[in-house]
Amino acid sequence: MEKLKSAIPEALKRDIEGSSKEDLPLTCSHLLHFFQSFPLFLQMVSDLTDPELALCGKNKEAAMEAKAKGNECFFKGDYSSASSFYSQALRVAPMDVEDKGKNLVATLYFNRASSWHEMGLFLECLRDCSRALTIYPPYAKAWYRRSKANSSLGNYDDAINDLNVVLKIEETLSGRKKIESELQVLLKQSRLRRNDSGKSNDDTSDERLQMELKCISTRNKGRGLTSFTDIPVASLIHREDPYAAIILKNCRETHCAFCFNELPADTVPCVACSSLVFCSVKCQVQAGGHDHPKYKRNSGFLQDLPKGLEQYVGNVISQGTLVSDLQSGAEHKHECQGMHWSAVLPSDVVLVGRIVAKHIQSSGSNDVKIHGILDLCENYGKLPPKCKLEFHVYSMILICCLQQFFSAKFPLNSATAAEIIILLSQIRINSMAIVSMRYADGKQQLDLDGTSPMEQVQVAQAVYPGGSLFNHSCEPNVHAYFISRSLFIRATENVIAGSELELSYGPQVGQWNCSHRRKSLEEQYLFTCQCSGCARVNLSDLVHSGYRCVRTNCFGVVLDSHIVKYEKDKQLKGSKTMQGYALKDGDIGRVARRIFDQTNFSSCFKPGYCLSCGTFCDLQASQSTIAEAEICIGRLQDAIANGETSTNLIADSLKSLETLRSRLHPFNKRIAEVEDSIAQAFCSTGDMQAAMEHCQASIEILEKLYGENHIVIGNELIKLASIHRCLGRGVNAENTNRLVSIFSRHYGSHADKLFPYLDYLKDGVV
Repeated sequence: MEKLKSAIPEALKRDIEGSSKEDLPLTCSHLLHFFQSFPLFLQMVSDLTDPELALCGKNKEAAMEAKAKGNECFFKGDYSSASSFYSQALRVAPMDVEDKGKNLVATLYFNRASSWHEMGLFLECLRDCSRALTIYPPYAKAWYRRSKANSSLGNYDDAINDLNVVLKIEETLSGRKKIESELQVLLKQSRLRRNDSGKSNDDTSDERLQMELKCISTRNKGRGLTSFTDIPVASLIHREDPYAAIILKNCRETHCAFCFNELPADTVPCVACSSLVFCSVKCQVQAGGHDHPKYKRNSGFLQDLPKGLEQYVGNVISQGTLVSDLQSGAEHKHECQGMHWSAVLPSDVVLVGRIVAKHIQSSGSNDVKIHGILDLCENYGKLPPKCKLEFHVYSMILICCLQQFFSAKFPLNSATAAEIIILLSQIRINSMAIVSMRYADGKQQLDLDGTSPMEQVQVAQAVYPGGSLFNHSCEPNVHAYFISRSLFIRATENVIAGSELELSYGPQVGQWNCSHRRKSLEEQYLFTCQCSGCARVNLSDLVHSGYRCVRTNCFGVVLDSHIVKYEKDKQLKGSKTMQGYALKDGDIGRVARRIFDQTNFSSCFKPGYCLSCGTFCDLQASQSTIAEAEICIGRLQDAIANGETSTNLIADSLKSLETLRSRLHPFNKRIAEVEDSIAQAFCSTGDMQAAMEHCQASIEILEKLYGENHIVIGNELIKLASIHRCLGRGVNAENTNRLVSIFSRHYGSHADKLFPYLDYLKDGVV
């Protein structure tokens, strides 16, 4: 990439870096003309699209080698290692290769199923047996192993059907007698369990949207969304599946490449390449467009089965993954035909390729136009010069890669390149990061050390045309979250009809101060935020990074020059506005009393002067003292991460905390962070009483920064509740009701599904 950019003639580079949207046809034409005769570019495209050079192609030899290692581990009784080697082999095994008269992939699934069975993982065994049978239906051993797994899981009727299939395939008299004997045992077990053997379908119907939204145009933000009616708090107001999505490269080994849920142990690789891994055959088919049954052998063993058993076998070998039944387009199909450009190019570039591919596949025309695929805003003219150059180069590479698959349907010309650049600029500011909650699948319980964080892990990037219409606010009134790849948006406040519905694009009041929020939004989304949190003085921004007044009895906040600049720039509408705000939150009057006593608010904001009493504070001396205290705090945080916390280090950190308290404002977020670290340190040493006290101190500060009903407070209350349980006191009912209320406000009926440990905490209420 850098070599390509450096090779572009300087005059053309300047034209590109200074270009506007109207200039794109010309700059793309000149760059395409240059690249089409530039050997390095042609070689790069060839390397990215040549099946012989593909890094993610299938490899029979590698598969056989991994299979042999798996067999060796299996016979030694190391079933965990055996399953890992079989998984490696499945990643690279071609679908059309045979091994000892059977399909290699089917054999690998059966071998891995055998490993699961030996490890007592019967559900994984069951799924892998089914996958083997999907590819090679007359696999008698797989039917037999499937019967054993079903029996272990208590699915006796299915186990009986599996053995009846084996009985049809088995040719030896001794084998048939053995199977008939096992059938009799299963029939007895099935009769004993007949009354309660039915499978439970406890799935609740999806929550319905409760109101109709309408698109409006605003002066400062362009299009936005509002509601015709009042919206009660916690109402679900929007649900949407992505137009296109892509898993992030760093999550390919841990999350399903289609649904983005955490991968189980029995993963399913892509049929056509070794790049992506899925949680099920269904996800693999939806993402890749290739179906396991496509490769299965024709077999006559189904012909003489009784009708009921024939239907059962059909359900097993199809696994409900018929392509015609699937809702989504084949996102990955055009990327895995022996090419590996999607594994090399950035995620947002590959996402644009998926958007174009979906449009081409759905159009049905031989002359596809990509103009206006998505009705989304773009800010190409505001992009930094280097970003414009980067988009130009990536557009040239992408259209060449796409043409290898779509040929005449996708013309290689400057007009197409220009449209790709506009799509890239749309994706840059409109795509969303799909996040997966830690423990969201319920497999892990909340740790009992009282400090288990509830992390959001970014796993994918997606485009939601409807979701993109919600404008940003640093003080949002709606909350966005994800279940698998579906976007849900819920009101977190009572919203009056006609009020704009705004979500946070990332930074919020409380999380960062105004200067950092605005800088982040300008860099990532190319706009200057003028939301209520950025346009009006508020308590959180004043105290977030504020210093303590040197006067002992003064609660005022002292700001440095960086924060003062942004507070001065906020648009204040007069004393009445400030007085109303003070009545709403009396703390702002205590920390910044002088701004209510002045007609010229900006004159109050002077670096180093207390906003309450006007006393000067030597910030340079305070910063030096704070830096020394932070050294000890840093050692404590490193020790926590390494599991090496000591009582001496905690004692030193407590002294450093007192130093921070003497220099920073009591509501400064850094104090809350240190309190939280010390609480975690006390948990690791077993002093849960001290941990509880510091956890509570952290929550008290965060409530001032975020408000009492923010999800951050809910996360902290989870920690506090688990500490209470560790102390043997049970969970305080008031705190539990409060955290349940907070999570319900943000996640509604999905709260228990996303956070299974809420039930765990409810069980301990006293």
